[in-house]
Amino acid sequence: AMVTPFDINGNIDFAKTTKLVNYLIDNGTTAIVVGGTTGESPTLTSEEKVALYRHVVSVVDKRVPVIAGTGSNNTHASIDLTKKATEVGVDAVMLVAPYYNKPSQEGMYQHFKAIAESTPLPVMLYNVPGRSIVQISVDTVVRLSEIENIGAIKDAGG
Repeated sequence: AMVTPFDINGNIDFAKTTKLVNYLIDNGTTAIVVGGTTGESPTLTSEEKVALYRHVVSVVDKRVPVIAGTGSNNTHASIDLTKKATEVGVDAVMLVAPYYNKPSQEGMYQHFKAIAESTPLPVMLYNVPGRSIVQISVDTVVRLSEIENIGAIKDAGG
C-alpha cells in the first residue's frame, strides 16, 4: 500500500507522488494500492481520491496493476467512488470493512455485494478489525466469494 504525499499546505503533492510510484515500481513492487488506509484515505475528499487514482494510473502506465481503495462505511458513497475509479482506469478496487457503524454480518454482506455489483473490476475485501471495529466472519467471506468479481482479501485480523 502506498502512502499519499502531501505538500506543506495539506494538498496532494503530485510531483512527489510520481517519484514515489516510480521508486516503488523500480524497486520491485508488483502492484500499487492507492487511496487505502495507509494512504490516509479518510482524510481525502472524493475529488482528491479520484484525482489521485487518475494520476497514479497515468504514471504507472500499465507497468503494474493499480488497486484503488474505494471502501468506506457509506455504501452509496463507496459505489460512487468505485464507479469513478473504474472510469479512470484502475485495475481493481479494495473495500475496507465498514467502520464505526458496527454492521451485522448480513449488513456487511449486503454492503460489499452492492459495491461489487457496481463494477466489472476485481474486488479485494479488507478485513482490519483493529481499525474498523468489526470482523468479517469466515462465513461472510465464503458467501462473498460466490460473487464473481470478489476474489481476494487483505486480512489484518491478527
